Amino acid sequence: MKQSITATKVNDIKWMGVAKSLLSKVKVKTPKLEFKTVFKKFIIPIISILLFIGLWHMGAKALYNIEADYKIQKALTDQGQAAADQMEACILSGDISCQPNTLPSPGQVWDSFNTLIADHKKISADKLAFKAKTATINKKREAEGKDPITYTGRPSFVDQIFTSLETVFAGFLLALVIAVPIGIIIGLSETLRNSFNWLIQVFKPVSPVVWLLLVFMIVKTMTKDSNQDSAFIISFISVGLCSMWATLVNTAMGVSSVDKDYLNVAKVLKLGPFQKVFKVILPSSLPLIFTGLRITLSVAWMVLIAIELLAQSPGLGSFVWEEFQNGANDSNSKIIVAMFIIGIIGFLLDRIMLVIQNMVSFNKNATA
Repeated sequence: MKQSITATKVNDIKWMGVAKSLLSKVKVKTPKLEFKTVFKKFIIPIISILLFIGLWHMGAKALYNIEADYKIQKALTDQGQAAADQMEACILSGDISCQPNTLPSPGQVWDSFNTLIADHKKISADKLAFKAKTATINKKREAEGKDPITYTGRPSFVDQIFTSLETVFAGFLLALVIAVPIGIIIGLSETLRNSFNWLIQVFKPVSPVVWLLLVFMIVKTMTKDSNQDSAFIISFISVGLCSMWATLVNTAMGVSSVDKDYLNVAKVLKLGPFQKVFKVILPSSLPLIFTGLRITLSVAWMVLIAIELLAQSPGLGSFVWEEFQNGANDSNSKIIVAMFIIGIIGFLLDRIMLVIQNMVSFNKNATA
């Protein structure tokens, strides 16, 4: 009996030791650590956003006061005390006609954003109404072989965003189609790399404005008797030529740096030139190629605004320029709305390319 009790105690002690050792290995996340993670990932970014908005609001208010004092002082100097008092009263009343036109506050920018969205809804409704009105006429014209009547009203802000996205993707595809094949050919031969390096180094830093003027001369000659939208063609070709150089250089570098062992295996397997390129060289070069494509897309989005502005393409560049020339009281607010939209879209495009790059990269932990 005593032996069985002793055995039971020994057994219990043994299992208690096992349990303690297991518990010691288990890492329990404390609420303190979880709060620290949440604080770093969420609370600090929110604080930084609020701080940015606060500084922006204070800066806008300071500039508003400076501009208001200047207007009052100018009225006093030019027209006397009565005019200065009248100007001060007008500014304090909030009358749009005499408000200082300077850096808008965050609230004014938000109001302009809502105005642009409401304007888009109105224009979209007008388009649908126009389409319904001309549906019967367009069917007759189509039967007669004539072009349909299209809506010729001004595009909305959202329409201009989609026009810019369409232009940048067309330019990006053009850059890909030109740069990747040329990069592969140059990368396969050291002689070709040395021969064409001067061309890359000379044309890579050329300004978008210069590319636009060159493309404008060529496209206008080629489409002289055409009904096509030459502004869109000029814009996307200029974007593609400005942004393709990073992809060209990275593709050539990726192809030239393929491991010699892979090339030796291709020789042993007696792969043809195309098989060697598509089965050995391209898969090995994909990480560098996608790095170049990511840079190309970022550059394409940056130069797009200037190119659209000069080519008079109905995109975000045109919107910014029209608002700048308009000089209305809410024009500055709308320009800042466009600035934020351009920045957010650029960020999202970069994130998309980063995800694709990580999918094809050997380094899965690649980060921005």
